[in-house]
Amino acid sequence: MLLYHGSNVEVRAPHLLKIQRDLDFGKGFYTTSDLEQASKWARRTALRLGQRQSFVSVYEVEDKKLFSLRVLRFESPNKDWLRFVAANRKGNAPVNQWDIVCGPVANDQTMPVLDLFLDGMYDEEEAIRRLLPQKLKDQYTFKTAEAISLLQCKEVISL
Repeated sequence: MLLYHGSNVEVRAPHLLKIQRDLDFGKGFYTTSDLEQASKWARRTALRLGQRQSFVSVYEVEDKKLFSLRVLRFESPNKDWLRFVAANRKGNAPVNQWDIVCGPVANDQTMPVLDLFLDGMYDEEEAIRRLLPQKLKDQYTFKTAEAISLLQCKEVISL
């Protein structure tokens, strides 16, 4: 499987950062199987940091090894996914339970729905109803050094 990581820097040897923002799946190294999604992440990160250059690092990982670790997988934006994302965005998610978490990514179109859910304006059913029609990309979050060691950098694309 090929996975992509978008950033403002080349990341040939990924590692876990000590300080990170609270994102969908908590602290970890975020990748996606969608090159377009990774390119958007790269450009957004560079723009947020006031930099011109952005990069997509390309990794290969063996599926069999990937799923030999403790993996939490969400197949769709369901109630469990919504609760997990909400807990992580609030900084309340359990720590160190998983090596890898994968599932749909909350993107620009989903954030208004998630924000309204987090603010209590939507209940779970309404939030899921609004999220299901969207074609959400995936994300794979590597949360431990053991998981990250599976990523073999193949190339870095300069955008």
